[in-house]
Amino acid sequence: MSKAEIQTRPIHLGRGGTASAEPVFTGEMQWYADYIARHEADGAEGRLVALHSFTEPWTSWEVHPNGSEVVLCISGTMTLHQEAPDGSLSSVTLNAGDYAINAPGVWHTADVEAEATALFITPGLGTEHRPRV
Repeated sequence: MSKAEIQTRPIHLGRGGTASAEPVFTGEMQWYADYIARHEADGAEGRLVALHSFTEPWTSWEVHPNGSEVVLCISGTMTLHQEAPDGSLSSVTLNAGDYAINAPGVWHTADVEAEATALFITPGLGTEHRPRV
């Protein structure tokens, strides 16, 4: 048995109840592309479990077309913004212990005023990003 730090090495949850430690997270888009390549056989059933800390607003929007994403605020406060497929916008403020679900096809981004840490359980397959303006 070995141990790893979730902020450094995320976890992949795959078909058949499998779990595997991922390579060191770099934050680069190439890391995500490599993740998808490693686990594309799990299709929409695969999930990436990652813990990230933020000290400023996100610089992009993202969407997961193949499944729901859970965002669980572990510490601090963050405001999650969602844009539904019909273009309507909604926002929810998450404090430690609060969670929200990003439904498939819902674009989302977040604002952080001080610092926040959140656990993400994400269907990675098909994830898209767009700049936040």
